[in-house]
Amino acid sequence: MIHDGFIYLGTLMLLAAILVNLPVYLKGKGAQKFFKFAPPIVLLYLGMMLLCTMKMWNLEDTAATYKAVKNPLLYAMLFLMLLRCDLKKIIKLGPKMLIGFFAASLSICTGFIVSYAIFHKMLGPDSWKALGALCGSWLGGSGNMLAVQAVLDVSEESMAYSLVIDSVCAVMYVMFLLWVINFSKEFNAWTKADVRLINEVGASLEEEAKANTKPLTWKSMLLLVGVSFFISAISKDVGSMVANALPVFDSATWTVLLVTAVGLLVAMTPFGKLKGTEEVSNIILYVEIALIASRADISAMGNAPVWLAAGFLILLIHVAVMVILAKVIKMDIFTCAVASLANVGGTATAPVLAGAYSSALVPVGILMALLGNIIGTPGGAFVGHLMSLIG
Repeated sequence: MIHDGFIYLGTLMLLAAILVNLPVYLKGKGAQKFFKFAPPIVLLYLGMMLLCTMKMWNLEDTAATYKAVKNPLLYAMLFLMLLRCDLKKIIKLGPKMLIGFFAASLSICTGFIVSYAIFHKMLGPDSWKALGALCGSWLGGSGNMLAVQAVLDVSEESMAYSLVIDSVCAVMYVMFLLWVINFSKEFNAWTKADVRLINEVGASLEEEAKANTKPLTWKSMLLLVGVSFFISAISKDVGSMVANALPVFDSATWTVLLVTAVGLLVAMTPFGKLKGTEEVSNIILYVEIALIASRADISAMGNAPVWLAAGFLILLIHVAVMVILAKVIKMDIFTCAVASLANVGGTATAPVLAGAYSSALVPVGILMALLGNIIGTPGGAFVGHLMSLIG
């Protein structure tokens, strides 16, 4: 059993690195099929929870390291993720694609509220907090889930349920959408959709992406790490001061809001164009997920089937709303599916689905997912508070 905090942190980082690199070294057909069903991020969730359950580390002795590292890394990661969210580029997506994205977001929020209203007595007290964190993930991504956890003060025990739902339901939903996209002609004919604008936007964004030929250097990555850590430290202190002066929100909420605002502003400057934001933010993301999952004891999750049922109901409501909307406003399957996965899957899977439809539309998938990064944290926190009002 590990008692030393630094050994605990080093072990988590090593295991995260090993799991991320497994698909690189295991290239057999069987292995590749397995990783499509269970990508590294899912294996990291489940692996860390399993090791925690097996008492690989002492939770009490490593608690100080966990508390000291978790939130500062989270704020740095949010800042880096938001550097990619150039609002000027997002506007280029056009009204129909933006309508599709926000319709997906609203239908997911509705699904959470309806599902919680049905299952809340079986889910247990304060379950709205864990579902609020999951909502943050399904509006933006794993980074947003961790941010909402900080905002709503979700316990590690409750987060275990969110992680399991996110792993099982989201992975199955990605597989479903990759299957559905094969019926694009039939779906578009049924909705009478016009896809010319989408193809034009995709081609325009791809040309713009090719124009950025700046190399990825260790110097730019070090600069990104230094600036993000500094922004994290300053925002944490400023957030505490603002919370004392304006106790409308707690310090964690104010800190997340400040980091979000600074990230969006800096994204529109030359600093936001630096190569390496995705790489560095992904490193921190995997460390954060390893940290969160390392405090979740699976043996205490006797109520998991009910949580999974609640998760699948959320997705069912979401799909039903999107199909009806597609028929009403003549929306194509690409807009529906990518808008949906930009919310539920984030930057890791939305570009994959876009590429399965057309390689020219991969940048559209990326931009829609980045838009999810912007709304995921405030959206998840807001839905969480709405669910808390249900008696």
